[in-house]
Amino acid sequence: MTTSTPAARAPQQDRSRATRRRLLEAAVECLAEVGWNGSTVAVVAERAGVTRGAAQHHFRTREDLFTAAVEHVAAERLAAVLAHVQELPPSGPERTEAVVEMIVRLYTGPLFRAALHLWVAAATEQPLRERIVSLENHVGREAHRAAVECLGADESATGVRETVQATLDLARGLGLANLLTDDGPRRVGIVRQWSRLLDAALAG
Repeated sequence: MTTSTPAARAPQQDRSRATRRRLLEAAVECLAEVGWNGSTVAVVAERAGVTRGAAQHHFRTREDLFTAAVEHVAAERLAAVLAHVQELPPSGPERTEAVVEMIVRLYTGPLFRAALHLWVAAATEQPLRERIVSLENHVGREAHRAAVECLGADESATGVRETVQATLDLARGLGLANLLTDDGPRRVGIVRQWSRLLDAALAG
């Protein structure tokens, strides 16, 4: 009997990881474009360029696929944000506003649209709801941690933790407002004003 060597297994593992990644990215794209009802495993597999059987090899259920997809892309976007921290202004109001703008961008793109479709479906599908609540708690904690790191916020100071969380909540609300129409012009003024309030809270 022959057994594969580690060197022989490596390309297969690379292909498996690449397939999984394509499926995750295709799942988010499908959710953002056609919503939960239109996003089946077969549709995602076709978009990713793999067979349905290959998709189900990686993700046993539809819920497995889409919750993993949102978590994967959210983690990648947060990592991309943190990778650019050194490019932000060093301190002061300019840095605060740049961070708020960065946070708002996280909630105004395809990932937020995809996640929103999952939230709506989870409101009426109990098995999915349990998974999405857990996922959102995890993503929310990571987003909060990233915001604190980027802002250099001291959460031991009174009210700072709540104000940072309010920034994330504000960004989510602005993302909702942007779903139907381009809310960019109004958003600019809101981000600027909130950044002033946030900077005062951080300084105080």
